[in-house]
Amino acid sequence: MSQAEHDCRRLHQLKADRQNHETVWRDVFDHMAPERGHGFQGTIVSANDAQAKKAEIFDSTAIDAGRLFSSGLASGMHPSNSIWFGMVVDGQNEQENRFFDNAARVIFENIHAANFDAAAGECHADMGPAGWFVLYIDEKQEGGYNFEQWPLSQCYVAASKAGGKVDTIYREFELTVEQAVNEYGLEKLSSQLQDKFKAGELGHKTQFVWCIYPRNIHAVGPKLAKNKAFASHHHEVATKQMVRESGYDEFPCAVPRWRLIPGTPYATGPGSDALPDIKTLNQIQKLELANLDIAVSGMWKAVDDGVLNPKTVKIGPRKMVMMADTKNMEPLVTGADFNVSFAKAERLQASIRKILLADQLQPADGPAMTATEVHARVQLIRQQMGPIFGRLQAEFLQPLIERCFNIAYRAGILGQAPESLRNKNFTVKYISPLARAQRLEEVTAIDTFLMGLAEASQMDPTLLDLIDLEEAQREKANALGVPSKLIRTTDQVTERRKQKAAAEERMQQQAQSQQLQQQAGEAMIKTAAAA
Repeated sequence: MSQAEHDCRRLHQLKADRQNHETVWRDVFDHMAPERGHGFQGTIVSANDAQAKKAEIFDSTAIDAGRLFSSGLASGMHPSNSIWFGMVVDGQNEQENRFFDNAARVIFENIHAANFDAAAGECHADMGPAGWFVLYIDEKQEGGYNFEQWPLSQCYVAASKAGGKVDTIYREFELTVEQAVNEYGLEKLSSQLQDKFKAGELGHKTQFVWCIYPRNIHAVGPKLAKNKAFASHHHEVATKQMVRESGYDEFPCAVPRWRLIPGTPYATGPGSDALPDIKTLNQIQKLELANLDIAVSGMWKAVDDGVLNPKTVKIGPRKMVMMADTKNMEPLVTGADFNVSFAKAERLQASIRKILLADQLQPADGPAMTATEVHARVQLIRQQMGPIFGRLQAEFLQPLIERCFNIAYRAGILGQAPESLRNKNFTVKYISPLARAQRLEEVTAIDTFLMGLAEASQMDPTLLDLIDLEEAQREKANALGVPSKLIRTTDQVTERRKQKAAAEERMQQQAQSQQLQQQAGEAMIKTAAAA
């Protein structure tokens, strides 16, 4: 069996594995973002189709909450206006610290100078409804990073280790003959596509599959891409002809998941939790609109008394209705109570916003919050996002930074790493708003302890020996995300204190010398006066 046949057979298996979950994702997309459900279950969603589906949505709370959810994740995890990550190793010295600080700054600037913010925004738009997304990370030929958000309907994923991160992805996509020639070259394509190109059928579309997965056997530090740790194959689906073979040193995609579906590599998002409320709210709003004309115009009862003909009478402004008795035509009171639907709709809207965290990830409306209110809100975010944010760090931010670091280091833009870092693995530390929210409890604990210690030390000053005040402030600065370049190292602080002590000693010596000179002068004056 050829490699192309093997990959195509694996693609069919992955399609069968994913098919069971597509109904749920499609249903959530239809109620939160119809245009993003394109391709699931083989359905093509055009702009007209998406607009038609939106016309069936009678309440936009879920759409708005989904938008706030995606923007809140982006601003809370990787804001573009401040550096949100760093890199550390165990026992890091000052030279290593400077290298990693510079590397973090360079990587941060290049990430946000590229198209990361746009691609990540599209990715987070899929996280709410589907609970997962695929971000492809590579370098551009002219230099810099390139980020691509891959449509979920095109992606079939797997993990080579049970319960592990996604490290296998098959992407099935469509190209025209013209696009295929520009991407792969005419000589790489099958004879059928070459004939169509020569015949001028440039708009003919053909299915391709891109397979990325770990190689069982690979070289260490290979020069050839096909010997690297992760294989990369491109095939024509119809002819099973390989059109490109390459590889990657590390998995080039980040595939984070919100809440895993047990026994599968796929997930569901908060949108699936909110779906019952979304459907109920939509039905209530639909009934309200259906009865709106009755509520506005009212219902009437009339008696056919020979003067008033109910079949032809028309009511409205500036109209005269002839009748023998005013009781022959009266308004008919219905048993409907719109207050019930209003109250129920408000509860459902609040529930949807709460499930999608739209009421927590965005700043609250109204006057500025007090420090206590801010702390309480941060605590709530930490409790709600703690487990989920841990998974997003491990499956999104960690692979993203590792991939970007390796690309930059291989390109030589980070400079030469210190020799002491050889054979050491670095870890990524996060200083984004959500990461800091998780660590603010440490700051609160330190402040509370110091306040209590200060009060107790008034009765027993020796209690101050219990804590290293300088190290406590360093821990607070680290938890708050203060840039390390603003905090002096222990050696720098020691040297600065020595300089201050030496300066004070020189000043004391100068003062003593001046005092001795003054005393000697006064003695000479007294001696001269006595003579």
